[in-house]
Amino acid sequence: MSYLVVSSLADMPKTVAEHGARDLLTLINAETPVARPETVEASRHLFLAFNDIAEPMDGFTAPGALHVDQLIDFGHRWDRQAPLAIHCWAGISRSTAAAYVLALAVNPALDEARLAKELRRRAPSASPNPRIVAMADAKLQRGGRMVAAIRAIGRGEDAFSGTPFTLPLTL
Repeated sequence: MSYLVVSSLADMPKTVAEHGARDLLTLINAETPVARPETVEASRHLFLAFNDIAEPMDGFTAPGALHVDQLIDFGHRWDRQAPLAIHCWAGISRSTAAAYVLALAVNPALDEARLAKELRRRAPSASPNPRIVAMADAKLQRGGRMVAAIRAIGRGEDAFSGTPFTLPLTL
């Protein structure tokens, strides 16, 4: 089984190349240009366009149930032959939430709290988007355990951009 690798948009090309990722998940505002690395085929790149907000706000696109469904479906289609790269603008909120969700979707035996603690250990600045986590918790029928686990690790350290990190699919 492979692993997930998370980065900011700025670090994404280098991260994809260093890890040999063939699948890419982009979670970013619709108007942000993202150049897909040549090593990632278009069919293996999912672009989810929404703002990094926890509640709906006028003039912004909140993460929605369709986004979470597409995220989980993409994870299930991933062949796990190479790492899956995930990025958002800063590599702190949307991408860390997506990595947490995908790890649990791909390996339902993972413990939510243990994975959240591992996420915090590997990414001190991670502040997973609570809306994404809550919708995925319901979709994956985790009974609120995902939400509680992310709340328990608290907000990450202040940072303009997160440092790229890997998240395993087994602990």
